[in-house]
Amino acid sequence: MQQPRRWSAALMILGALGISACARSEAFDNGAASDEGPSKVQPIKGTDLSRIILTAQAAQRLGIRTAQVREIHGHKVIPYAAVLYDAHGGAFAYTSPARLTFIRRPIRLARIAGATARLKAGPPVGTTVVTVGAPELFGTEYGVEE
Repeated sequence: MQQPRRWSAALMILGALGISACARSEAFDNGAASDEGPSKVQPIKGTDLSRIILTAQAAQRLGIRTAQVREIHGHKVIPYAAVLYDAHGGAFAYTSPARLTFIRRPIRLARIAGATARLKAGPPVGTTVVTVGAPELFGTEYGVEE
């Protein structure tokens, strides 16, 4: 008798999740800040990179947070939260050259120390990098949905 209860519980949970996902999706679609949608992906000519442009509402919903590339003891550093890895193990970070605009940039790591990543190569000191919301930008760039 326990198995039917487990299946019933599982079906109830899945049903609730499905209803929740539909409600979230509708709220996002109805709340889009522009007719073009919450994001725009523009290929950057001559590179394999793209520029991601978000509406203010989309950036807020993704919870985008940023920090600056800093120099500490002669080394460029970024928060480790800004570091992402591709399928081949290459490291990158999303930079923000303008408000609500983001570009994926390859980086080379020298060392990770706690919450800080020291760079061998990467964007110059003062460049803005995304520390919260970068995985969502990656999904936006490559067309991955919920």
